[in-house]
Parts: sequence; structure tokens; C-alpha cells
Amino acid sequence: MLINLFKSSLKKQNMERTINGKSITVNEEGYLKDFSQWDDKVGEALAAESGIALTPRHWEVLKYLQNEQKNQVALSIRRVGKSGVVDIKEFYQLFPIAPLKTATKIAGIPKPASCI
Repeated sequence: MLINLFKSSLKKQNMERTINGKSITVNEEGYLKDFSQWDDKVGEALAAESGIALTPRHWEVLKYLQNEQKNQVALSIRRVGKSGVVDIKEFYQLFPIAPLKTATKIAGIPKPASCI
């Protein structure tokens, strides 16, 4: 019981990070807590941490994800694949490891509920 309470309190903790001289608040998984702290430089730094060099095609997908989040659309791999912006195969090529989790983290938006 005590361990579960400890784990629960850890999940609620926010952490401060500095990226390119800018202080940002992230959750325990590294997702931004406040989208207003995101900018292209933060996105580039988060992508580099995932071993991704952002191309114009990456930016198109990231902007799409941000727009969907802004419109409160629930994101899933299937929805992204049917978006007309990127198909599933290319999505996996752009973001090879856990594509939706990685792309949303880079985009500065919360981890989708469909991601484990």
C-alpha cells in the first residue's frame, strides 16, 4: 500500500529541465506540462535526444499533431495513418521507436491515452 502511494506521488511530480537555456516543466516521462514553453528549438532538442534530426517532413507531422491536440482530437496511430498527412509506414520511418509517443513528446503535447 505504501509503495503504491509513493508511486502515485512520483507520477504527480513535475520536473524542471533546461533546454537551450530555456527552463521547461516536464512530467516524469519527459512530456511538457505547459505547451506555451514549447518552441522549435525545444522541439529540435527533444528530437535530438531521441536520435532524430528533424526534416521539413517531420515538422509537417509535428504541426499536424499539435493542431489535433489544440482541437482536442484523441490521437492514435490509426488516426494519424488515416490523416492524409502521413501514412503509417512513413510515420514509423520518421519516428522509428514508439512513433506516437516520440512524436507527441517532440511536439510538446501530452502523451496520448492510446499509448501505454
